[in-house]
Amino acid sequence: MDFEQLLKGRDCECGMRHDCSIRHIVIGRDANQKLGSLLGDYRRILLAADTNTYAACGDVIRQQVGEKLENLLIYQRDGLLIPNEEAVGEMQALLTPETDLIIGIGSGVIQDICKYVSHQAKLPYYIVATAPSMDGYASVGAAMIMGGMKVTYSAHVPTAIIGDIDILKDAPMEMIQSGYGDILGKYSCLNDWKLARIVRGEYFCQYVYDLTMDMVVKTRDLGPALLSRDAEAVGTLMEALVGVGIAMAFVGNSRPASGSEHHLSHFFEIVGILNDEPYFMHGTDVVYSTVYTQRIREQLIALGAPAARELPSQEAREEQIRTIYTSIADSVIALQNKMGWYNEDRLPVYAERWNEIVDVLKEAPSCEEMQGYLKRVDLDIARFDELYGAEKIGHALRFAKDLKDRFTVLWLYYDLLA
Repeated sequence: MDFEQLLKGRDCECGMRHDCSIRHIVIGRDANQKLGSLLGDYRRILLAADTNTYAACGDVIRQQVGEKLENLLIYQRDGLLIPNEEAVGEMQALLTPETDLIIGIGSGVIQDICKYVSHQAKLPYYIVATAPSMDGYASVGAAMIMGGMKVTYSAHVPTAIIGDIDILKDAPMEMIQSGYGDILGKYSCLNDWKLARIVRGEYFCQYVYDLTMDMVVKTRDLGPALLSRDAEAVGTLMEALVGVGIAMAFVGNSRPASGSEHHLSHFFEIVGILNDEPYFMHGTDVVYSTVYTQRIREQLIALGAPAARELPSQEAREEQIRTIYTSIADSVIALQNKMGWYNEDRLPVYAERWNEIVDVLKEAPSCEEMQGYLKRVDLDIARFDELYGAEKIGHALRFAKDLKDRFTVLWLYYDLLA
């Protein structure tokens, strides 16, 4: 991929100027060996990793940083590292007035913590990728868990992204599967973006849509090659993940890469943390959830025409939300009260534009097609069903939308089917 050309940005037909302030993207063999040459005038660097990511390439990166290293943070956790207040505090405690750069070694969580802390401190950051596991490397959003809620903060992009293919291809297979799943989930979120344009008149950019879909097309058939850790396939996946991040940076939010499938993923993660229950890696949850969002689309297509149905009362709805979301229920309810969407009657819009809505719903791959892609990378929807069970999945389909302020097919499902 020609990142140099892409990073030049463009004046777009949508009326926006699309820019991304990343300076360096190096993806290839021996990429980590080039880090030192990209440090320029930076002199006081905080290097951050967890025990696993440091083991992957920490010594090499530390050598590249050399005498510019000011502090080293290696997160020590018995379980998963969570991007929460505690993790943020540990990093902030090592910043000094002289710190001029943060470098993270890792993937999703390390990336989000570095992005959040560096933005708060008005510092640049670099990310040295250790797994092609998610699409947030080049995005402006920092996906954090604050006060128990999954919150995506608008922050900034990294100044440099380094992806050494020899490190990436040796990442745990579940992380490679997760990255693949995150890309395949774009079928769902891009469909949601078109729906939001029809139903709510939301801003839409055909160029960014096409750019993101191009990443999907380049990745969707790589399943077997990824399973064999083929270097070229892993490199293509990493480029797609970074390219999608740039697409998000171009519009200033995650709309091109996150929709109903991500909301379901966030639900399983949040409820898992609240109840100390297991959940899949982010991208794996995303692609499994895409199978379910596609089932919803197919149910809506079969509906024939939108019809009014009796919706739960506010009291009944909030009681269910409190049961499901427990300690964060007040925040969930407050968000939806602020949005006011539960008080809207969307049926007239659905009725007026139903043919357009159905045409968009038909653009997404069938449920069978999606499961075919999953099987090619050794993912089986039966594992998803077994881990979460029908009741939790049903709760997710009805209430995952309440975690976000974004219109997706989950609102159509709630209004017409749930």
